[in-house]
Amino acid sequence: MRVAAVDLGTVSSRLLLAHVEDGRIVESTKLTQITDLGQGVDATGCLSDAAMQRVIDACSGFVREIGAFAPDAVCTTLTSAARDAQNGDVLIEGLRGLGLHPQVIPGEIEARLTFYGVAHDFPERRIAVADSGGGSTELAVGSYVPGRPLELERVQSLNIGCRRITDRFLAGDPPASSQLEEASAWAAQQFSSYWDEVGERPDCLVAVGGTVTTLVAMAHELAVYDSAFVHLHELTTADVDACVDLMRVRTVDEIAQLPGIQPKRAPVMLGGALIIREVLRAGGYRSLTVSENSLLVGMATTVAEVLSGEVPAIGWTPELS
Repeated sequence: MRVAAVDLGTVSSRLLLAHVEDGRIVESTKLTQITDLGQGVDATGCLSDAAMQRVIDACSGFVREIGAFAPDAVCTTLTSAARDAQNGDVLIEGLRGLGLHPQVIPGEIEARLTFYGVAHDFPERRIAVADSGGGSTELAVGSYVPGRPLELERVQSLNIGCRRITDRFLAGDPPASSQLEEASAWAAQQFSSYWDEVGERPDCLVAVGGTVTTLVAMAHELAVYDSAFVHLHELTTADVDACVDLMRVRTVDEIAQLPGIQPKRAPVMLGGALIIREVLRAGGYRSLTVSENSLLVGMATTVAEVLSGEVPAIGWTPELS
């Protein structure tokens, strides 16, 4: 069957067009635009008109792609920025005007979808998954046995993301050392609280999101992004430290010129790298595995389950159009 999944996050708007057979994606196309929906939300509590228009413009293009793909169903979700914003209904009405059926999902559902997307590469293995986005970071520990519901031990969504930490702490360009230390301490405290309640930590930490994929591209100075190289690539604490050191003395414009960085992501990359560093430190990990199979893959697989009349493995049924 054909499935379309739209994920409207705090930094990026993404579309996945997937062919699903026997519960697995066998062919897919992914489109991503950096729309920075969450710009200013942490301070104002509202989505700006400009940010909403950027998302509407991106989704107008997505709708054309969806029409050409002719899927059996479409699922559209919004995450942290829309959860926080007082005026999220304005954006939702605009998306409905494009023919989409948007739904704002809770942080726990976001974590479950992401874990499900990642876990297909780690069947029957206990893993930890971190999804570091623009406004929040979702953490989950558990395992997945094909054909059974997810077994998750601890799932939490924390309001720590690259856009949020940048807006809240990193005012300088480049930020002062004291700002970097304050931002790191804020993230470290919350991540430590999560890991303290996990018990025995899984050997494998898997991370998803634009920050970690970009860190791999930075560490290896990829002039052209290579998803096959990035997917399931190991990112060490030394890699992350080197990227932080590279960016901390540079302005946003200078960061945008570094190999492996999309210029539109440059304003939030240092903040994102600090978050990944603190996730590793708090969990006691020396490295993590980067996955490109994130929320979109979990969503597409869940939609296929619903279309097949199955009970979704993540315990949540999406609205479809």
